[in-house]
Amino acid sequence: MSANENLAGLSAAGVSIWLDDISRERLETGNLKDLIAGSSVVGVTSNPSIFAAALSKGDAYDEQIADLAVRKVSVDEAARAITTFDIRWAADVLAPGLDTPGGQDGRVAIEGAPRLANETQATIAEAKALWWAVDRPNTLIKIPATRAGLPAITAAIAAGISVNVTLIFSLERYREVMDAYMAGLESAKAAGIDLSTIRSVASFFVSRVDAEIDKRLDGIGTELAVSLKGKAAVANARLAYQAFENVTASPRWEALAAAGAHPQRPLWASTSVKNPEYRDVLYVEDLVAPGTVNTMPEGTLRAYADHGETEPDTVRPFYDDAATVLLRLKEVGIDYDDVVQVLEDEGVEKFIVSWKQLLDQIESKLSESGE
Repeated sequence: MSANENLAGLSAAGVSIWLDDISRERLETGNLKDLIAGSSVVGVTSNPSIFAAALSKGDAYDEQIADLAVRKVSVDEAARAITTFDIRWAADVLAPGLDTPGGQDGRVAIEGAPRLANETQATIAEAKALWWAVDRPNTLIKIPATRAGLPAITAAIAAGISVNVTLIFSLERYREVMDAYMAGLESAKAAGIDLSTIRSVASFFVSRVDAEIDKRLDGIGTELAVSLKGKAAVANARLAYQAFENVTASPRWEALAAAGAHPQRPLWASTSVKNPEYRDVLYVEDLVAPGTVNTMPEGTLRAYADHGETEPDTVRPFYDDAATVLLRLKEVGIDYDDVVQVLEDEGVEKFIVSWKQLLDQIESKLSESGE
């Protein structure tokens, strides 16, 4: 199967294309293999909502749920068994990507229980448990970039666990995430762990920033305010990449790189466009930069395959423009610090709700199967 030209061009520009979706059906039918071959997909991310959607259709999970029901396992144990089964399978499908130059792709990310997001020690324990349960070197354990999550990131990296840091909205928090990553690598090095075995991505959320700020700009209603709609998210992400470049040019990072460490790649998350007035591939086309990951739901992937246009670098030439956008937002009355805190709080709460929905769904299926 030949690769789609638009997606292959995006990949050639230095963007690793990851699918923001997983299901047993995709794995059983070979759909994920097809996306790797035809759509330049080199990684997969998952979350509770994705698993809940997968469980809600078809019968791919029925046999495993029946086995779990017979064993009378708890709902939490069943959730762990179901999700890690899919992640292991996806990791095996993606494993050939490890043989590509640099071996940076072929990765699959799994999320722990979101209710632990504000509990450091519980998050660390969850990361260790998931790392052990999946037992694949190309797995990334998701840890949220909450205040409590920062030391958990450091501890997980220090233990040699590869991490996908998620729910990053603010530039300040992103810098703290990069610091936590480097601190973990320094501890791992001191413990004699081979730094080349550790991988990490930092998921900087995009579309939700525009959704929240656009709502506030509409409330302000001035001509300048309205003219800034749809610009905040891309500007925020571009400045995040600038921060990434600054950190990877620092003596601290250079010392770690010399010891075999890999950069914690920026990952653009939440890249489906929420406002139908905007171009549906906006958060892909405007965030092309070398060494980045863009994780897309299938709808966005298909849209880019159909009409996406790739320029070689749509981030670094626009740092000044991005800084100006944030300055103008402040001038019209947008409180950036409040926006990113609201988004972080909402992000954690949404994952908690979707995790509960997943558990409720599994509990119902276990009950039906045990009848």
